[in-house]
Amino acid sequence: MVLDHAEEDDTATSSRNYIERDREEGQRTLMADYFNANPKYSEKTFRTRFRMSKRLFLKIVQDVEATNEYFQEGLDGRKKKSFTALQKVTSAIKQLATGNAPDEYDEYLCMSARVSRESLEYFCDSIIYLYRTEFLRRATSHDITLLYQAHEEKHHLPGMLGSIDCTHFVWRSCPTSLRGQYMRGDHQYPTVMCEAVASQDTWWWHAYCGTPGSNNDINVLNQSPLFLPEQNGTAPKCPMYVHGRLYKRGYYLTDGIYPTWSVFVKATPYPTDPKDKRFKKVQESARKDVERGFGILKSKWGILKRPLRAMSIDKIRKLVYTCMILHNMILKDDGNAISPVYIRDPPVQPVEDDDALEELHDSEIHHRLRYDLTEHLATLDLDYLDTTEDEDEDEDEDED
Repeated sequence: MVLDHAEEDDTATSSRNYIERDREEGQRTLMADYFNANPKYSEKTFRTRFRMSKRLFLKIVQDVEATNEYFQEGLDGRKKKSFTALQKVTSAIKQLATGNAPDEYDEYLCMSARVSRESLEYFCDSIIYLYRTEFLRRATSHDITLLYQAHEEKHHLPGMLGSIDCTHFVWRSCPTSLRGQYMRGDHQYPTVMCEAVASQDTWWWHAYCGTPGSNNDINVLNQSPLFLPEQNGTAPKCPMYVHGRLYKRGYYLTDGIYPTWSVFVKATPYPTDPKDKRFKKVQESARKDVERGFGILKSKWGILKRPLRAMSIDKIRKLVYTCMILHNMILKDDGNAISPVYIRDPPVQPVEDDDALEELHDSEIHHRLRYDLTEHLATLDLDYLDTTEDEDEDEDEDED
C-alpha cells in the first residue's frame, strides 16, 4: 500500500507525540498530601514512605536548592515554570527508597522518566558534595573515644572501633565486555563489591565501592584506602589498654578470611578451652553489627536491594555513597548515633612511615591482642553467655 504525503507526515511524527504534563497540579497535590498546614498524610506515614522525618527532608531540599542550580525553579523555553526542588527531591528519594523505574510516579508528580533520572543523578552529586565530609567521615579522636566507650559497654570489648566486611550489589546493566570481571562462581549475576566499616549503632565510618565482583574480601582490602592515614601518619593517636597491656590503636572485628593483622581481631577457629569459646561467642555476636548494617541499608533503600540499572561504575558508587550518607543523617536526626557531633582533629602534615605498615601487618600483635581480649572476657561476669553454654551442653546430652 502506498501512502500519500499527508499520511507519511502523520506517521513520521506520531512517535514524537508531546505529553502535556501539568507540573503545577503535581506540586499542589504533593503539598496537599504532605507539606500543607493540615496534610493528608501523617508524620508517621511520611517517615515510612520517605525513610526520614519531614524535618530532615525539608532541610535537604533547602540545602540542595541553595547549592545546585538544577534544583532552582526557573522557566523553560515556553516561559512555563519548571519543576520545583520539592518535586525533584521527592522523585529522587522515591527512586532510592523503592528502586522502581523512574517513570513510576509520572501520574503523581507529572514528571517524565528523563527528568526523574536527571533528578536522581543531580541529587546524588549534591548529597555527596554537601554532606560527605561530615556523614561519611573517618573517625576523629573524639569519635574514637566515644566508640571505645560504647563498644565496651555493649560488647565488653575494649578498644573496638567497629566491624568490617564486604557486600555485593547486583549490576543489571553490566556491559557484556565486563561480565567476566564482575561475575563470580557463587553469584548468578554480575556484582559490584563494597567494603564498609560499621559501629554498633550501624553508622558507616568507611566505604569503598566499585571493585569487580570477581574479587574476594582480601583483594578489596588491598585496594582500599582504609589504612592510608596510618601509613602517612595522619591517623589520630588513640591508644587503649586491654587486660593491662597498652596498644597503640584500636581494632576492627572481622571474619575468618581477613589476614592476621594487628588491627584485626578474628574469632578462634576451633576453640576447645572455655575461655576461647566465650571469646568466640562475643566476637561473632559483635561482628554482626556490620552485617546488620548492610541489611538495614538494603531494606531501607530498595535501589540497592534490587538489580542496579546504572550504566557505569561511577554512578553505582554515587548511589551507594548517597544511601550511606542519608542513613547516617537519619541516625543523627533520630538521636541514635554514638558520636553525633563532628569535631575535627588539628591538621597533621602527612609523612610516609614505613614502620607503620609493618606494625599494621604484625601477626604477633594480632595474636597477643586476641589473647588479652580472651583473658579480659574471662574476668567478667557474663551470665547470658554461661546460660547459653549450659543450654548447649544440655542439648548435646539429650541428643546422646
